[in-house]
Amino acid sequence: MSRNLYIAAAEKEAGKSMIVLGVMDFLSRHIKKVGFFRPIVGSAQKTDNHIDLIQKRYNLNCSYEEMYGLTVSEMIDFINEEDVEAIQQKILEKYKLLEKKCDFVLVEGSDFRDHLSAYEFNFNLRVANNLGCPIIGVVSGLDKSVSEISYSLQIMRGVMDSEKCTSVGMVVNRANASSIKEIKKILEKHKKDDEIDFAIPEISSLQNITMRQVKQVLGAKHIYGSLESLDYEVTDFKVGAMNLDDFIQHTKQGSLVITPADRVDILMGIGMTIISGEFPKIAGVLLTGEYKANRFVVKLLDSFKKLPLAILKTDMGTFEAATKVNQILPLLKAENQRRIATALGHFEENVNLIELGNKISISRTNIRTPLMFEYELFERAKANRKHIVLPEGTDDRVLKAADILVRRNVVEITLLGDEKEIIKKAMALRVKLDGINIIDPYDNDLINEYAAEYYRIRKHKGITKEAAKDLMHDLSYLGTMMVHKGHADGMVSGAAHTTLHTIRPSFEFVKTKPGVSIVSSSFFMCLEDKVLVYGDCAVNPNPNAEQLADIAISSADTAKMFGIEPRIAMLSYSTGTSGKGTDVDKVRAATEIVKQRRPDFKIEGPIQYDAAIDASVARTKLPDSEVAGKATVFIFPDLNTGNNTYKAVQRSANAIAIGPVLQGLNKPVNDLSRGCLVADIVNTVVITAIQAQEN
Repeated sequence: MSRNLYIAAAEKEAGKSMIVLGVMDFLSRHIKKVGFFRPIVGSAQKTDNHIDLIQKRYNLNCSYEEMYGLTVSEMIDFINEEDVEAIQQKILEKYKLLEKKCDFVLVEGSDFRDHLSAYEFNFNLRVANNLGCPIIGVVSGLDKSVSEISYSLQIMRGVMDSEKCTSVGMVVNRANASSIKEIKKILEKHKKDDEIDFAIPEISSLQNITMRQVKQVLGAKHIYGSLESLDYEVTDFKVGAMNLDDFIQHTKQGSLVITPADRVDILMGIGMTIISGEFPKIAGVLLTGEYKANRFVVKLLDSFKKLPLAILKTDMGTFEAATKVNQILPLLKAENQRRIATALGHFEENVNLIELGNKISISRTNIRTPLMFEYELFERAKANRKHIVLPEGTDDRVLKAADILVRRNVVEITLLGDEKEIIKKAMALRVKLDGINIIDPYDNDLINEYAAEYYRIRKHKGITKEAAKDLMHDLSYLGTMMVHKGHADGMVSGAAHTTLHTIRPSFEFVKTKPGVSIVSSSFFMCLEDKVLVYGDCAVNPNPNAEQLADIAISSADTAKMFGIEPRIAMLSYSTGTSGKGTDVDKVRAATEIVKQRRPDFKIEGPIQYDAAIDASVARTKLPDSEVAGKATVFIFPDLNTGNNTYKAVQRSANAIAIGPVLQGLNKPVNDLSRGCLVADIVNTVVITAIQAQEN
């Protein structure tokens, strides 16, 4: 079984970083201790960009020093001393130290620079052989004809054969989309029996630089705009040297404007185009020269509630700054979640991950890290894409989450809200609405149908036809009715509305599943090496024994739905028969009800938290229990206990809490916290899609 893999490009600008990110993402889902190594980096002081990306995204427990072999200057010293073998020896020594700490190591070959370019691919192949790594070779398809790609592949295979390398396969990356079928035929024709080969088309958005890169490369100051504005993508740059009216006509979506700092007219004109919403949204402004930026202009822009714009300042002259910007190469950065989502979605769409896993002999671990769990959720959602409605379509976080979900091709999304406002906000946030549906609650063809249905269901409660129609203009009622009528498979709301506002319509006409008396919630608590289910931590303040049993059964079914074997711990302040009192009697009664209704579930109660989760405590308190010490579903006796416990574990154990997940409804409707992050919305939508699949 291979414990490593080497990814090497045969030429520059092959898009190797996307391949590395995709493979690393795949490895990290199946293996707990994955390492990352580069044989050559530019500097010991300035962190290599690719190491920085992988280390931050996957929280690798390795220092920067451990993750590379040599710096460029160290390599040149060995070459000057005519001790080329020492280069390979040093790289091997450093690699072996890292390998001892890891179950698997992904190695990314060196980049094409002046110090290696003449024989770089051969150098990487020798490194791979010395480290005992099988290789994936990457060929660039950029600006190449099919015959040129075929020739490049033949050369690469010939070199690999001459070096007697173990080839996993070939990837033709950044190819012309119209040539993919022909390229796949060539790969199939020439591949060896035990190889896997892939062709990946070019995706232009990954070739854009960002304002953050401009800032870092030029050493510029960020004098205006949010931190998020530094992630705005730059599609081109324009030098502001002409009159304002002529200049504005030449800008387009994503332009970087480079202009002397004393051009107040340009700066003010750009600000006004953004405020108006009628012009393309530029990425940002780079002010040049030794002039100071006009503080009154910046203050004036600031008064417009922080415009979606990044303004940088450098002392360089305009020509020098423009030249340097033109030389910046695009990078994947851990901070830019949207770009990473695009890269991973594109990789997964074009690479058969099952074949890849089989080829590099990955054995599945019983450990479930948060990343593994989230990946499993995404894969299940993508396997049978569902339609999820998001009523809070004008919320910035919801728009960003929708963008990520569509980029990852996970679900179909419908946003509710004023269409013009949604489009305006999306443009300001640089969010693409391609493939996303928008329904305006005051301008659609569904209101009359929905109002009639609501009137039919609720007329016995005294609702009038006029009131029914008014309610269908409410975003929560409109979204829930879409789910009820089957026009959407699930709904996620609550980023800007209360829990009651989100779930009340569900109680009125979605209703609970047969045999379920109460709607409850559960959280997925993603710890370092496992995922637990906590219920109910969000909905029911003080359930009685019958309701507590319902919560336990619903939570266990939720666990089972998401691949977690349910072992239910009915929590109390005492374990077994030792405790007495109203509270513990309630838990004891609920436990018996679950045993009668669902004899297929393993359950223990009453039981204390430490006995439920800690095997050593369990051996003392309940040595014969099938649940004690290995519980996966934790049922709290009341909301006060559950809510405080999940938050304590989340903060003190650095756990990721996904939820609350509403359970017991006929169709999936899920509530968000008003303090939710974009990642929380993404995860909740994916969970809702899986619930819809199960229904």
